[in-house]
Amino acid sequence: MSTKSEPSFLQKIFDALFNKSDPEVIKRKKLKQIAKNLSKTKFKFYKSSTDQILPAFAKFFYEIYKVISPCQYAFNNQQNPNAYKMMVIEYLLSENQKKVLDELSEESIKTFSASLSVEQLKQKVKDHMKVIVSEIDKKKIEEIDNLYTKLLAFKQFCSFDFYFLLKKFDSSLTEGDFSKAPKFNTVDASYLADDLQNFMSIAWGLPLDEEWDDLMKMYKATRGAEPLKPTTWNKIVNRLKQLRSAGTFEMMAQLIMKDPQFEVKVELKKENIAESYIEKIKTQAQLAIRKLEAEMKNSKIDSIAAQIFKTTSISSTKFYTEAASENFVKKGLTGYMYAKPLNYMKAFLVEFVKKEVREYADLVLIRGKWTTQELSQQMSNAYNSIMEHSTAIIEFDGKFNENDGMYGQKLKNLLPKIDRDKESKNVAITTLRDCNAVAKELVVVTTKDLVSFAKSTKSLIEDHKKGRPELISNWKELERFAETPINDLAVDIYKKTALLVTLMQNLLK
Repeated sequence: MSTKSEPSFLQKIFDALFNKSDPEVIKRKKLKQIAKNLSKTKFKFYKSSTDQILPAFAKFFYEIYKVISPCQYAFNNQQNPNAYKMMVIEYLLSENQKKVLDELSEESIKTFSASLSVEQLKQKVKDHMKVIVSEIDKKKIEEIDNLYTKLLAFKQFCSFDFYFLLKKFDSSLTEGDFSKAPKFNTVDASYLADDLQNFMSIAWGLPLDEEWDDLMKMYKATRGAEPLKPTTWNKIVNRLKQLRSAGTFEMMAQLIMKDPQFEVKVELKKENIAESYIEKIKTQAQLAIRKLEAEMKNSKIDSIAAQIFKTTSISSTKFYTEAASENFVKKGLTGYMYAKPLNYMKAFLVEFVKKEVREYADLVLIRGKWTTQELSQQMSNAYNSIMEHSTAIIEFDGKFNENDGMYGQKLKNLLPKIDRDKESKNVAITTLRDCNAVAKELVVVTTKDLVSFAKSTKSLIEDHKKGRPELISNWKELERFAETPINDLAVDIYKKTALLVTLMQNLLK
């Protein structure tokens, strides 16, 4: 008689209930069922008893790698996403839109500028944009976005590292060499866990249920040939659909990772490029016109400067300069906004006003016998103000000397701290704003006084021509003291002052 007692009926029930609720037992049972389901599929890629990936799996990937290899090379050589956007959009644009689009390029706008004014160019861009927008309706936008999304999914699939995966099955495999058949071996499944997940996240992101004719036609129309034969790609798509439907790769991943709950994460991201493209074309055209306007403005400024100074290379200011301004512009600050007009203004005051204008003022204001003191006083006030402004501009420029200038020293100390210290940046912004306000005011008030002096000069030019002068009675006497014929001197002052005023107006726009 045996001394070992048999388990009681209640013990059997308890054991059954306990084992049934054990998570490990449940997981093993589920994995066993997954292995059973996987074995029933027609894809014999995995051996569950040894947890190994079979050569048939590698052969499947090798066949894909062999046909998409040229696509990989093409995609690797073109990393600019804008190139693919343009390919899709230009393919789907009408011939009329393509013609209009070409005329919106910077080169075309520059060509048109030879025969059209800036305002006419702006209207032309506006009219052309209407053509672009009117023909890209909601349906066309959807068509563009869908095709671009499909192209990116195709690119991502082709860019998968097939070689890296296959190298695990045949270490002698050479990248891009299909001259000899590989010899694939069985591989421990754990080595392929990450590759399998990555492939599924990419492959299942393909719009497998859609037709691919539009993508192939686009390539043929824009590149002269399809990336690969449509029939070959359709075979790959159908095989992927079968694998996805059977859940083969998912079951393999669950068994490899010993996780029956594993699900691959697939991001189905739709790309929207049509509307942003329209905005980009509009912006580019506007920028081209602005650039043209800037070039025309600079050309006009250079032309005026050459008439005044006989050169366009003017360096009168020493510290408040465009070159010094770059130090702040590089840091994202405004810099010396009025360096250019102040430079021209100082040059005019030093080189012209203190010579020709002073000579003329000495003659007419000191030696001239005026019949009315009102005009004489106006001219004298304008002249004295101009001379005061000249001194003020020189003093203002000196304040930006980094060695002993009031603003120069301060800004020099702030500059290295701007990137890391918000307070220093704010102080620099405030200082530059205040200094620029002073610079602008100096330019504006000096220009106004120059205009006032020029108006008085014009009145004297007209008075000099009269048989009986009405403003100055001793013109003949003044002629004897003038080194240059007094009327020629006055005309030169009036013309150059008018040119300077025009120059300042252009620079201050």
